[in-house]
Amino acid sequence: MPDYWLQATQELAARDAVMRDLIQCFDDVALKSRGDAFCTLARSIVGQQISVKAAESVWQKFQKAMPDITPHAIHAADDGVLRACGLSLRKISYLKDLSHHFREGTFDVSAWDAADDETLIAQLVRIKGIGRWTAEMFLIFHMLRPDVLPLDDIGLQRAICRHYFDNQSVDKQVMRKLAERWQPWRSVATWYLWRSLDPLPVEY
Repeated sequence: MPDYWLQATQELAARDAVMRDLIQCFDDVALKSRGDAFCTLARSIVGQQISVKAAESVWQKFQKAMPDITPHAIHAADDGVLRACGLSLRKISYLKDLSHHFREGTFDVSAWDAADDETLIAQLVRIKGIGRWTAEMFLIFHMLRPDVLPLDDIGLQRAICRHYFDNQSVDKQVMRKLAERWQPWRSVATWYLWRSLDPLPVEY
């Protein structure tokens, strides 16, 4: 678990009754990094625009077909094999482009720790198929950045509407305003809101 997790959960619980209840409800698991930048980004691409359950199913098939998930292995993989895992042609092209960037070393991964969130997002979105949402998933799940608020995430939108607005839909401006109370721990708050929708921990 990230070294800030305990402090974050204590502060969120003290400030927000909904957070307090969710933290008490789901105190058995915390956010963790898989430690592999390429694999995290690949998993984020696989999970784009589908449910957590569907993404997990596709990823399991992908892992079986590709035991070695590396830039070289994905680059060399047959498209038909990837299609059989449930991947669209578009996602396959995104995975191939991601592989190309890592194989060619087009960005300095060693500098990522020192970069602020927005600088890192700006670098990542240069990769085909990686938009802001995917970059934010990377910041939360690989870099373990504590204060990311992925406003485009459907799960986060649903959970905020359910827990704070009696299932009434609200716009991103309202969500951003609500989330001010969670700073500087918006990643942690987001993670607990995801858990409230799906007891399977969200992981990339």
